[in-house]
Amino acid sequence: MRLVSSFLLMSASLWAGFSQAESPLSATADIRDSGFVYCVNGQVSTFNPQKAGSGLIVDTLAAQLYDRLLDVDPYTYRLMPDLAESWEVLDNGATYRFHLRNGVSFQHTPWFTPTRHLNADDVVFTFQRIFDRNHPWHNVNGGSFPYFDSLQFADSVISVRKLDNRTVEFRLRQPDASFLWHLATHYASVMSAEYADKLAKNDRQELLDRQPVGTGAFQLAEYRAGQYIRLQRNANFWRGTPLMPQVVVDLGSGGTGRLSKLLTGECDVLAWPAASQLTILRNDPRLSLTLRPGMNIAYLAFNTDKPPLNNPEVRHALALSINNQRLMQSIYYGTAETAASILPRASWAYDSEAKVTEYDPDQARARLKALGLENLTLQLWVPTTSQAWNPSPLKTAELIQADMAQVGVKVNIVPVEGRFQEARLMDMNHDLTLSGWATDSNDPDSFFRPLLSCAAIDSQTNFAHWCNREFDSVLQKALASQQLAARIDDYNEAQKILATELPVLPLASSLRLQAHRYDIKGLVVSPFGSASFAGVTREKEKGKQP
Repeated sequence: MRLVSSFLLMSASLWAGFSQAESPLSATADIRDSGFVYCVNGQVSTFNPQKAGSGLIVDTLAAQLYDRLLDVDPYTYRLMPDLAESWEVLDNGATYRFHLRNGVSFQHTPWFTPTRHLNADDVVFTFQRIFDRNHPWHNVNGGSFPYFDSLQFADSVISVRKLDNRTVEFRLRQPDASFLWHLATHYASVMSAEYADKLAKNDRQELLDRQPVGTGAFQLAEYRAGQYIRLQRNANFWRGTPLMPQVVVDLGSGGTGRLSKLLTGECDVLAWPAASQLTILRNDPRLSLTLRPGMNIAYLAFNTDKPPLNNPEVRHALALSINNQRLMQSIYYGTAETAASILPRASWAYDSEAKVTEYDPDQARARLKALGLENLTLQLWVPTTSQAWNPSPLKTAELIQADMAQVGVKVNIVPVEGRFQEARLMDMNHDLTLSGWATDSNDPDSFFRPLLSCAAIDSQTNFAHWCNREFDSVLQKALASQQLAARIDDYNEAQKILATELPVLPLASSLRLQAHRYDIKGLVVSPFGSASFAGVTREKEKGKQP
């Protein structure tokens, strides 16, 4: 989703210092000997996930370039140590203390050579930049940190301080039971304070978010906008040397083009294949297909700032016109669940009594007539590329267009390129937009506040432009308790408010799909979308010498 920034101005010369003359995509044999090709449809606007709301940097690259204080187990959905080997929750959840791991090296790149291991200074720098509006780095490349801005963390964090080289303490204005989960997302990737100091001395601060330095398993070696990204393994990775010397992330083709590359061996991994391609993928003995429940939601957002969609009755009438079962059959082919809430069913706070909006075009037509809206025309804005939550957004838009036409509503579809979508949506000229959300957090706060809080309007993640103070108050109440039962009650109340007001219409929670060549091993598919490539290897053919 979500941030248009100054990174769109990145020029080819910026990367000249570490680009190779030969395209790696033309040297397939070499790649198959030393790495693999990961094909995905996406764009890069920044190499810092803190500065993005979603997209390729969050879904794929951050897990390779960076680490966080905490991680999430892809099987149990529980918090795990990462850069922090242990942590303490104090003051009933208003203070959090992290004890850092020893001996973690930052990446050695052509643009930076670290002289020390990770320590508390790096963690303090990373989060002070995000939370402290007066920090000298806060406004570098724009003062927007969409995910954390939507959570109002700049107002809720009192301090981030170093207690000693291996201990960092966060103090909050009030208890927040979701805080650990937010620090386990890839938006909370830890940066190098030493690298930042070097850039500041050379007056090149903008490069921090463009030429990345992290502690992750892979580092950036080459980037060609719209074509590919080459990642080189970090020989000093603290978990052990990654098994593959390199990974090429192919950005150059979408739809059937990526499928063709997988079938011919030009791609080793196809991320987010279209559900319509499942039969081909399943029937090819050279391929393996993985499906897992996903922590994501696809939804239709109503622009509640714009008449007549500022009226909940109009929103409910339009919702009755959409044939969700047809969407399931024509878009997802059995790879998604019909959504009744903005929370996926896998969430521990999902309201089991939530009802999927019924399909009743006759009632929709009658309600619109009663409201004097028999000749309504609406603009539906839709991303042009497949998403984690929707493999075919344009086709989905066409089905919604046909459904609404049956009740007398004319829908004009406006295809929008992903990296420009956010800026245009925040101009508030749209009526409807197809969007979605995926997060590597199992806390429901990671869905509610970024998508629907009042603060998320300014952070450009609330596409409905919906602000409800009662809803925000319920979310704050849920954060104040460490008791799971109390939080579930609060989130059930929040879901009931959404069902009544309907600022967004939940459509589907998609399974996490991934296809890869049979000889690729160790690729763990995470329900949260991203997964490290560190343990991936290629099984050698029998009789073939390495």
